[in-house]
Amino acid sequence: MSKGPGLFADIGKKAKDLLTKDYNSDQKFSVSTYSEAGVALTSTAVNRGGLSAGDIGAQYKYKNALVDVKVDTDSNISTTFTITDIIPSTKTIASFKVPDYNGGKLEVQYFHDHASFTTAVALNQSPAIDFSATIGTPTIAFGAEAGYDTTSGNFTKYTAGFSVTQPVSIASIILGDKGDSVKASYVHYVDLLKRSAGVMEITRKFSTNENTFTVGGQYAIDPLTVVKAKLNNHGKLGALLQHEVIPKSMLTVSGEIDTKSLDKHPKFGLAIALKP
Repeated sequence: MSKGPGLFADIGKKAKDLLTKDYNSDQKFSVSTYSEAGVALTSTAVNRGGLSAGDIGAQYKYKNALVDVKVDTDSNISTTFTITDIIPSTKTIASFKVPDYNGGKLEVQYFHDHASFTTAVALNQSPAIDFSATIGTPTIAFGAEAGYDTTSGNFTKYTAGFSVTQPVSIASIILGDKGDSVKASYVHYVDLLKRSAGVMEITRKFSTNENTFTVGGQYAIDPLTVVKAKLNNHGKLGALLQHEVIPKSMLTVSGEIDTKSLDKHPKFGLAIALKP
């Protein structure tokens, strides 16, 4: 694959990950193992709002192909096939769900030194089509995406954005919701390994005149421990601590409180991921 501008989905992704990734209010436990044949098996149990669920997943990689199968406690089976470089600089992803036969999707991604394109088609009788394009370089990227409903003949979404990436910072602006919202974000790294950073995000919804301003950060206490925190103008304060208890195995504790309604119960989350 080329080192071009990346996909449209990558615009603003670093800021989003810093503000949302690993924050949760559930209790989650997962165990991963690897067989001699190269199959990765992962079992996951989740307690969400007093309801328990789980799934078992298997992943196998052979040359440029990757197969991922997951079965959950509701008897849903999800299968994803990913093949790289069927045609040079492309990635093809096909996903299917049983018994929800309408949940299938076929996606093709193309990467070039100065552009990337994606097309995704739902595998059903009235397929929705999503497509995106990004042009630029690893430093500056401009992109847009759109969704089209073949049944109604209407566009379900159209979004545009751009990003500027420097060695220690990333800035992006995304115009979304069919032009009804704009989101600007900025990430600044404070160490060479990019494990500690500050982030700021501003979102405006034009139809409701609503503004959301969020600041947050991540700090690596040591090579095994990271803490994160975030606060928005609506008073939502979140924090988490993530520690690598043994190599590749993570313990994550997170919480959130509403500083403008302290009588509400705070939310707490716990995640344990064990890997060999």
